[in-house]
Amino acid sequence: MSPFFKDRKDAGRQLGNAMPKVYRGREDVVVLGLPRGGVPLAEQVARALDAPMDVLVVRKLGVPGHKEYAMGAIAPGGIMILDERVVHAMGLSREAVDAVKEAEREELDRRQHRYRAGRPALALAGKTVVLVDDGLATGSTMRAAVAAARKYDAAAVVVAVPVSSSEACDALAAQVDEIVCLFTPPQFQAVGKWYASFPQTSDEEVSDILVRTN
Repeated sequence: MSPFFKDRKDAGRQLGNAMPKVYRGREDVVVLGLPRGGVPLAEQVARALDAPMDVLVVRKLGVPGHKEYAMGAIAPGGIMILDERVVHAMGLSREAVDAVKEAEREELDRRQHRYRAGRPALALAGKTVVLVDDGLATGSTMRAAVAAARKYDAAAVVVAVPVSSSEACDALAAQVDEIVCLFTPPQFQAVGKWYASFPQTSDEEVSDILVRTN
């Protein structure tokens, strides 16, 4: 099967075009990209909605020795989402979980400092917050982002992604006000499988986008 999207910019344009018109041109709508891969898409979505954009830094908590296998995620405001089923199945101690959390918290802080460059975060209180990523596999990082947006008093939370596993899309749909997911392939495998070009997004690219849009 051919990839569904050329690259993140293409996916972002398609996602922006698919966003419900009710979110366009409103002063109370804010678009937040999940770094790093979600930020190029968020730029396109924000442009389509004529809305301000920012980042919401979240970090996956990977299982020790299997970092790509998520056992949860963290977000600003002390948010931690933990999948106790994974922790139990992998036989992880609380000390092991805490060590991963601390390491990822340091990386989260580093990225926030790097990306913001002294700029304050956009206020979310009373806003309709559109959370954008390049795709959802387990959805753990997006669940942490949703929890953070709620903690900062968002009036409504919308998740927008170009591709997702059906399980992650269904689970998140029950937690947010609306979810826009363009493609839920029956054989998901991985987010990158649905892009012709899927290089890692760099810190420099994220920073450049934020400078352009702020």
